[in-house]
Parts: sequence; structure tokens; C-alpha cells
Amino acid sequence: MREKLQRFMWGRYGNDRLNRFLMIVALICLVISFFGGSLFYLFALAFMIYVYFRMFSRNITGRAAENQWYLRKEMWLRGLWQRKKREWGQLKEYHIYKCPNCRQKIRVPRGKGRIAIRCRKCGTEFIKKS
Repeated sequence: MREKLQRFMWGRYGNDRLNRFLMIVALICLVISFFGGSLFYLFALAFMIYVYFRMFSRNITGRAAENQWYLRKEMWLRGLWQRKKREWGQLKEYHIYKCPNCRQKIRVPRGKGRIAIRCRKCGTEFIKKS
């Protein structure tokens, strides 16, 4: 039986990260549908049909392009999350201001009173409380 399945899947796209993400979304929609949302059941069904369509597709280049698009979006979102997490971690020790002229972020240590801050990018000087 395993050999028949392997022969059937030969030349087909298979599973990837986008399929796993879509399966998780379908599972979440299915769980929500148990609590009274029949529309979520239809969404779960549509996601699962699309997952199987992608998995059994012979258009490998098209499915790989879709996966690459998804991976770019996922990496952008992960990078955004990492930047925000690092920024939130610095808020204990630093104030983060934006230059009124060029909008460059400037990090200033806390507890120094009113100080003049000079932007390294455009040279604008402004006064803020640290």
C-alpha cells in the first residue's frame, strides 16, 4: 500500500509550509464552527480543499512560487516581531524618540532629566525629558 501511495505522489507537489499553515487555519476554523459558527465550517472546508489541491498538483513551479511568496511574508512578519520585541525590552532602560525632522528613531538613556538630543542623521537638535 505504501508503494502505491509513493507511486501516486510521484511527480506531484506534496506538502510544504504554506500547506501546514493552511491546515492549522482550517483546524482553528473547524474548532470555532463547533461553537455555533456554520460559516467557519465552510471556511475550514474551503481551506482543506485548497490544501489537497496544492498537495496533489502537478504544477510544481506554481506551487513552489506560492510557497516562496508565503515564506517571504512569514519572514517579514517574524522580523517585525523580533524588532518590536527588542524595542520593548529596551524600554526599561531607554526612551525612544523620533526626530521631528526626519523621523529617525533615537535612543536616550532614562533618568538624565531634560536633555538636548541631536539627530545623527539630519543634525536637528531638540529638547526632551529622559
